[in-house]
Amino acid sequence: MKEIVVISGKGGTGKTSITAAFAYLAGKSAVIADCDVDASNLHLVLQPKNPVKHPFFCGEMAILDQELCIQCGKCLDVCQFDAVLHNSDKYTIDDISCEGCGYCSEVCPSKAITMETQQVGTYSISNSKVSAAMVDASLFAGAENSGKLVAKVKNQAKEKAKELSCDIILVDGSPGIGCPVVSSLSGANYVVIVTEPTISGFHDLKRVISLIQQFHLPSGCIINKYDLNPSASKEIKDYLQQENILYLGDIPYHSVFSDAIKQGKTILEMQNQEITDIITPIWEKLINTDITEKQIK
Repeated sequence: MKEIVVISGKGGTGKTSITAAFAYLAGKSAVIADCDVDASNLHLVLQPKNPVKHPFFCGEMAILDQELCIQCGKCLDVCQFDAVLHNSDKYTIDDISCEGCGYCSEVCPSKAITMETQQVGTYSISNSKVSAAMVDASLFAGAENSGKLVAKVKNQAKEKAKELSCDIILVDGSPGIGCPVVSSLSGANYVVIVTEPTISGFHDLKRVISLIQQFHLPSGCIINKYDLNPSASKEIKDYLQQENILYLGDIPYHSVFSDAIKQGKTILEMQNQEITDIITPIWEKLINTDITEKQIK
């Protein structure tokens, strides 16, 4: 089983559009995992059918029982996160600020504060319009533990792949280099980076490559909208060679990307031959080569 993770150093590079195109080409041979749990949007293009939604519980939060509270204020004294509020001679706990450390519960003399596991999001299992099974998730606003929710999504995708005897897990990771990305990279066989020839795109590409190298993962890079700045694209290619990152190909700036988003389609469904002829060979290279080796040849 091959796990291919698609990430980008920054948002707006076309990462999800390219992942959706890969999913279109993979069809039922793959299970799709949308691990951009803070702002998932792959479902807008792959249009999952009959999703089965599950709650995701992770971490603890302090719950204060007003009937047991004796208004001593010890919880306020020890809270390091300004989560305990005191208004009108009443103590309350702000669930957004609470970090679940449990210190307030330990010092409460009346046992008015208990720690309870909280629901921080949901995940869904469905069938996408491209015939591939799909697992996606959504983290609640202000909630933490995005990395753990990503791990849950990936584990569910692996179980689904085993159930369906699928050879490929295709992961749409988050932009950036934070916890969701680290969790997305865990257990991956190959990483596809999607970048753009801008100052911020190149800067964040360097950061994400540095992260990938910490995992010692083989990887390749696609330059999207390469023709907007040919000199920057060349600079990126030189850097990829220097860092032993395979250059997978470049994609020109094209209105088909925005047209596909407006219509809720993958870019390959738009039947633009130029774009199809670029993306299809990249996907074939990924699935037809032993990507468990140190680098694709």
